[in-house]
Amino acid sequence: MSKKSCLNCGHTISGEFCSHCGQKSDTARITPHSLIKNDILGSIWHVEAKFFHTLKDVLFKPGQTAMDYISGKRIKYYNLFSLLLILFGFNVLALHFYLDLNPQEIPADSSNIMGFFSKYSKTILFALIPILAFNALIIFKRMKLNFAEHIIIASVSLSAILTILLLDDMISIIGIYDPLSKIINILDKILVYGLLLFPAFTYFNAFKNSYSKSGLLWRLSVFYVILGIEIFTIIILIYKIF
Repeated sequence: MSKKSCLNCGHTISGEFCSHCGQKSDTARITPHSLIKNDILGSIWHVEAKFFHTLKDVLFKPGQTAMDYISGKRIKYYNLFSLLLILFGFNVLALHFYLDLNPQEIPADSSNIMGFFSKYSKTILFALIPILAFNALIIFKRMKLNFAEHIIIASVSLSAILTILLLDDMISIIGIYDPLSKIINILDKILVYGLLLFPAFTYFNAFKNSYSKSGLLWRLSVFYVILGIEIFTIIILIYKIF
């Protein structure tokens, strides 16, 4: 029986994948059929399926998703930092689209503030990741997670917040049309409360089996007080400097 060699690196293959480089063992000549089925449609489906699966888990079980990722269960998830950048890009596009359709929504005397947040929103938003991670490292020290692992939990939480913000922008665009404005205003308030409370939901989902409900409640209360002070301080500092 002849041994099969990997067409990519030349190592002997004993299973479905090469143990040296990871390429599939059944790699064959490219044909029009295989090009469409495997290389084009397969790659698109693989990326989209993983992206939307990750997005669903980030929204509905963020803490568990983060803890799974930390424990090594990563292949089923889209890269968390790529997800953050993609969601941020979509948010920027949606906000600009909304303002183009409805420029009178922003009062003239607020233009400087809007300009400031438009310019430095990325800095402020991504500054939340180490802030959330540091606060959680101190407050949830019983979990014995390191700072980098808390960065993962914070990134998952921020991904969901960006998703909620994107959804809020989308329904705000729909709300420009008067017949739907009242319903949209209600949905907008629900989403705003949702994004404000999402970090609490994330940490509750992650640590609910390690703390009592009362223990989690007071820790999350302290967490939010500290977070509010930190965010206010950062915004004031950036505004004063720039």
